[in-house]
Amino acid sequence: MTPSPDDDNAHRLQAALWIAAGLAILGLLFALSPILTPFLLAGIFAYICNPVTDRLTRLGLPRMLAVVVVILALAALTAGLILIVLPLLYEEAVILAARLPEALALINEKLAPWLRQNFGIRLKFDVASLQKLAAGNWDTVQVILERIYSSLKIGGVALVGLAVNLLLAPVVMFYLLLDWHGMMGRLSGIVPRPWHDNIDRIASEIDAVLSQYLRGQILVMAILAAYYTVGLWIADIPSALSIGIVTGLLIFIPYLGYATGLILALLVAVLQFAGWGPIIAVLVVYGIGQVLESFVLTPFLVGERIGLHPLAVIFALMAFGQLFGFFGILAALPASAALLVGLREVRGLYLDSRFYRG
Repeated sequence: MTPSPDDDNAHRLQAALWIAAGLAILGLLFALSPILTPFLLAGIFAYICNPVTDRLTRLGLPRMLAVVVVILALAALTAGLILIVLPLLYEEAVILAARLPEALALINEKLAPWLRQNFGIRLKFDVASLQKLAAGNWDTVQVILERIYSSLKIGGVALVGLAVNLLLAPVVMFYLLLDWHGMMGRLSGIVPRPWHDNIDRIASEIDAVLSQYLRGQILVMAILAAYYTVGLWIADIPSALSIGIVTGLLIFIPYLGYATGLILALLVAVLQFAGWGPIIAVLVVYGIGQVLESFVLTPFLVGERIGLHPLAVIFALMAFGQLFGFFGILAALPASAALLVGLREVRGLYLDSRFYRG
């Protein structure tokens, strides 16, 4: 039976209304982006932890008690990681302060003659001269300190906002986990019945992609944290445990995470003043780690890449970071993977449309 013009007009009107509703929701999310960070963070962790909560529930725990156990375990894990990472920062700061005179002497002995011979640049450092320079330009230093103090006040406000987000996220996560299946059922119930099967199929595909990526990535992070810890320990790099754990955790952020871990390890190696041996060892450890991640761990534990072009990955990191801050960077790739499933569906509908086929 050929559809009548009135049916076509009704379908077009309905499609236009849904598109307008979708754009309105996107605009609302953009307007509310400054306050969505704790909800985004809580949603990510609730999605990851829901299978564990369900398993505890099947073992006989009440749902509320299972949720509390999961959140407390996650909080304990986070606190343990912080207690490991913070001593690293303190220890490296102390080492840097202790090695600064030796570093200045090394610059004077090695780097300064080379710069003078090849570029005619005369460079010389010593602690006494720097102290005298600071004393002679105290007014300038005072202005700089005032500006730093003003920046710290601004940073303090940002720090308070971060603390509020971190405190609010567990509360949101508690309610999400407590009513997870009820919320999924209600969302399924409001989908128009003619669309229900397609929406359910798309949601299943998104869940498969996110499950493969998020849970597989957690295994990759744990394995790489162990690898970098052992590798740096064998290379006799100080704070190997802390650097290895930090590197493994930051692997979740493409490019930036690996580069940050490598720079941190190189800094520690350079501060040993033990020649090129530790530096080369760090480069070898991180080179092998990159090969291990790209060709072994990610293909087997995460599966094929989520299908984003490298430029799309960079854009997603910048866009989500701009909208949702640091936690937006963490959610950029999983959210992009979900959007990619939707875009593939839209592309299929477009290729089957009369507008495309003519």
